[in-house]
Amino acid sequence: MNTNDLKTPLWLVVCRILFTLGLLGVIWFIFSNSLQVAEQSQAASGRVLSLLQSGLTRLGMPGLAQRLTQHLIRKLAHFCEYALEGFLLMLCLRVYTKHFVRHISWPILGGLLTALCDETLQMFTSGRSSQLTDVWLDFSGVMAGLFAGLLLLCLGRMCVILYLHRKE
Repeated sequence: MNTNDLKTPLWLVVCRILFTLGLLGVIWFIFSNSLQVAEQSQAASGRVLSLLQSGLTRLGMPGLAQRLTQHLIRKLAHFCEYALEGFLLMLCLRVYTKHFVRHISWPILGGLLTALCDETLQMFTSGRSSQLTDVWLDFSGVMAGLFAGLLLLCLGRMCVILYLHRKE
């Protein structure tokens, strides 16, 4: 066997680095939000709420803008940040192994572990509490992100197969 056959392609190395750094960045972002004291966290949620309400009002949806609450924004933020984590977990899994479906339990476990650590951190942060329902919400976000990543990978694979067999 030729030694050139054993080399990892440059694009794969770049993807591994980018996806891994992106995943670590998202996890850092999640944990840094959990370490914010209650006043900081509420102020950040309030800013996002104001932005969304003014945007919805400008788009001609004042009724929807009034229905938005800080509680809803906080729960949606939890779901979205964990969905991004799940998506990046799937992409990381794919660039490290060709058999990503066989090893899907690893990112599932990683996402659950992140959610558990996140809620545990909140127990030790001033004015914050830990809730089991948030672990379930976070884990649902991870699963949604994993599914979105899996769907993207399957669609990409289907496009490659169709492209390769376009003349048949």
